[in-house]
Amino acid sequence: MSTVDEGVKVLNDKGMTTAEYAIGTLAAAGLATVLLVLLKGDWVMALLQGLLQKAFTAGT
Repeated sequence: MSTVDEGVKVLNDKGMTTAEYAIGTLAAAGLATVLLVLLKGDWVMALLQGLLQKAFTAGT
């Protein structure tokens, strides 16, 4: 702990950025896992194929 001029004790927060990076990394990995599971599904492939067919046949 360190002290400020008024005598108020301030907690030292060294290492907090490391913890924040760790939480952010875990969140990103979790989101990537969810997206991977969703994109491997058959319904997503059918949705994308339908979307592409509509996009390529829109001008005809």
